[in-house]
Amino acid sequence: MGEARYRKRMSRSDPRLYVPASETAFAEGQTIPLPPGQAHYLGNVMRQGVGSAVRVFNERDGEWTAEIAALKKDKGSVLLHRCERTAVPTQGVELLFAPLKRDATELVIRMGTELGVTRFRPVVTERTNTHRLNLERLSVIATEAAEQCERLDVPEILPPESLRVLLAEWPDDCPLFAALERRPGEGVAVQAAALLIGPEGGFSEAEVELLRRHAAVHALSLGPLVLRAETAVCAGLSRLAARAEDAARG
Repeated sequence: MGEARYRKRMSRSDPRLYVPASETAFAEGQTIPLPPGQAHYLGNVMRQGVGSAVRVFNERDGEWTAEIAALKKDKGSVLLHRCERTAVPTQGVELLFAPLKRDATELVIRMGTELGVTRFRPVVTERTNTHRLNLERLSVIATEAAEQCERLDVPEILPPESLRVLLAEWPDDCPLFAALERRPGEGVAVQAAALLIGPEGGFSEAEVELLRRHAAVHALSLGPLVLRAETAVCAGLSRLAARAEDAARG
């Protein structure tokens, strides 16, 4: 179904909820249970009730129109009407980033989800200023961002791992573009699989040398100015997306 038809038939005012895939695939006329958090959100935040229109989606079943069939406190279900968009994986890259302070990390997750990141991989570098992440909260933020931006999947968020360990295991044939301050970017004609953004203060010299020696790593310039890490994430993802569009046009 075309995007124009989708936008005509689906109301943007209808709540849009991610409902994880279960053993039973979505089907017309089927009633499916809502996760407790989604039921609470519909009833107590959105003030919806039985019969209200909603949209539900996941990476396997696509996006469906539905209506609330039952709703009480943190329990509820929806009746599926029609599939409006079939499942299509988001086209993007993995994001490897050094964890930041809480608000900045949450901003990275939200912006990255909206910009098509397929997986978040926090990496611990020599200058990483925090090693603690609330993965459950970050997953909620990624889900909310996916619901808002109308993508059909929610990116995975992995536990933090050492940059050195990750690079030791990173395949040579999986292009990793690294934002290296004050170093020119490489004009390589390869499709990026992942983007690496360092911590506030940048990578150490030892880490830069480690990156330079890895066969999969390519330098990505973000311009002459020194950017905050969360700004660098947005700039880096945008540049890689532009490169991919240019390559697609030939």
